[in-house]
Amino acid sequence: MPARHSGLQKEVLALYRRALRMVRTKPPSSRDKFRLFVRYSFKTQASSVSPRSVSTVEHLIRRGQRQVETYENSAVRDCWVSQEMRDWEAQERGGIRP
Repeated sequence: MPARHSGLQKEVLALYRRALRMVRTKPPSSRDKFRLFVRYSFKTQASSVSPRSVSTVEHLIRRGQRQVETYENSAVRDCWVSQEMRDWEAQERGGIRP
């Protein structure tokens, strides 16, 4: 039987799904950058916060919701991706360890 998720975990997963759905609405030329931005943001935030720090997780969820709302706007057609994000992606995909 799969593990049951807490309410907070469900909120985080719903926000992640919403962000990935938002990526599909963007022009094909910029989808990879949006997808990298979403994955990097969630991964780095998750690794920097204790799951037991409920107030911090709630704050990050609210901040993430506002950010996704901003990016869901059809006028937003591209996003900026740092070299650090690109390096992180290369490490994730290639298994390269610094």
